[in-house]
This record gives sequence, structure tokens and C-alpha cells, in this order.
Amino acid sequence: MKRALVIGSEGNIGKPLAAHLRAGGWEVLCADIKPGWRKDYLQVDINQPADLMPTLRWKPDVIFALAAVVSRVTCEQASSLAVATNLGGLNNVVLLAQAADAKLVYFSTSEVYGPTDGPMDEAATVPRPNNRYGLTKLLGEQLVDYEVAQHGLRAVTLRPFMIYDENEDFGDHRSAMIRFAHDLARGRPIEVHRGSARGWLHISDAVRAIEAAAGAPDHAVINIGHPDVTPIEHLAEGLRARLNAAPALITVRDLPARMTAAKQPSLDRMRDLLGVTPRVSLDEGLDRVVARVRARLAQVQAQTELGQTELGTPA
Repeated sequence: MKRALVIGSEGNIGKPLAAHLRAGGWEVLCADIKPGWRKDYLQVDINQPADLMPTLRWKPDVIFALAAVVSRVTCEQASSLAVATNLGGLNNVVLLAQAADAKLVYFSTSEVYGPTDGPMDEAATVPRPNNRYGLTKLLGEQLVDYEVAQHGLRAVTLRPFMIYDENEDFGDHRSAMIRFAHDLARGRPIEVHRGSARGWLHISDAVRAIEAAAGAPDHAVINIGHPDVTPIEHLAEGLRARLNAAPALITVRDLPARMTAAKQPSLDRMRDLLGVTPRVSLDEGLDRVVARVRARLAQVQAQTELGQTELGTPA
């Protein structure tokens, strides 16, 4: 049984990854900055090296480094925190991996590429990030590269493209998939960016690729994503139709600054080095998202009605 340390375990990728690894026979230790207690969980801040010491004593075989300050908007607004965490915090995790003699799977972002025409290829495309999120993650990649070249770190870097999950958190900070479904299901308007296109990778396929990275024999930078790149307008329409929402709820706007119009990943390395190809089509994914969002909203409504009933019941 291999031991996996998942840093960033309470996020929308970390939770399903930890569950997937356990189902595959891994022994998993979870770590995150989120307060909590359970036998397989440690609260840590990667910016504080002392917080990571208990994980070193646990002697992991593989460290999945998912913890970071994410999103374009957040990293512009909290730029100092983004730089400190995505570089200084990562450096602490890299040193932990070296001390534990563990393999590191570093979770970067497709934002490192910046705006570019044509396929985003790990070897041929020169990254030119145009936001602090992409910039700090690219510098993180270079830190991992340095440690591999100079000190023998065993590592793989992943660049994810639009991962989604029907169970991910609701909120305006989330990806278009869950945001659109949540708003349309409640009869609220959404804004779609004109000319934007993405490939959508379901979480069940993403965790297979992340796990497979632990077994890659050599250091590499690998895109993970779905080959079917779809206009965001088509995505929104697919969700709207499934939810029977009014067409007038969809408004098309120009692309905001520091956003990439179309992301077309080259996925040869995902197939050849990781042995993973996506199984969940976009249509199946949309069906899953719509069904689950409806069920979650119905549950919230039932809980609200129960609470109101209890408040109105005489003591």
C-alpha cells in the first residue's frame, strides 16, 4: 500500500482525489488550511514550515501539491498572498518532498499559457501568462524544474484545463459550468463571454490522470483536459435547455481583460505518459451537473422549510 499526502485536500479537487486514491488502495493523509479534526487529517498552512513537520514523520511516498491561491480575480486582488503562497508555500512543500524522499505531483494551471492561438503544447508553446495567477504558477513550475535538475527531486507537473464536478461548491468564484447551472436553475441571469471556448474535464477523469502522474517515471509537464473544445455559448445553451430556463436569462458580453478566448490543449502526453483519455463526454457531464444541482437545491429548500416549520412550532 502506498502512502499519499494530499495537500489541499478540502478543495474541489482534493476531496474527490483523496476518495479516489483510497478506493484504489492508497493510504491517504489529508492536509489543508481549513479548520477541522479527524484521524486522517492535519490542519496546515504551507506558508508555515513547522505545520508540515507531522506530515514528514508520516513518511509519504507521494505528495500531491494542490494547495494554492487560485483564480485570476483573487490573485490580482490578494497579490501578496498569491506570491507568498504559490511560491514560498510551494518551496516549503518541495523541501518537504525532498526530506521525505517522496515523489511530488505539482498542480499548476492552464493559465500559465496566457492568450495564444492554436494548440497549447507543453513543449512547443512558450508560456506568456497575463495574470498573477498564471504568473505565480509558472514560477512555481520553474521552482520544481530547478529542484529536479539541481537536487534530484522526483516530480511531475500537471496543467489542468477546466475541471468540473457536479458536487463542487456553489459561488460566483467558481467555474462557468457550476455557476451557470446554479444560477439558471434558480431563474437568475448569466453572462457569457463572446468567442470564449473551453474543453471540460469531468472530475472522475481528472482524478485518474492525477493519480497516474504519481507513476510517471520521468519529470514532465503534462496538460490534462478534454479534447472536445466547445464554445461557452453552447455550454450555456445546453444547461439552459436541460433546466428549461428562459432564453432571455443568457446575455453575451465581450471577453474581459486578462482572459484567454479559446483554450485548446495538446493532450498527447496525457494519453501517452499517463495512459488516460477522458471517458465522460460533455453531454453526459451536463446531464450529471443538471441532475445534481437540482437535487442539491431541492435539499436546501427542504431544509429551509423544515427550519421555518420548527421556528413556527410552539415550544
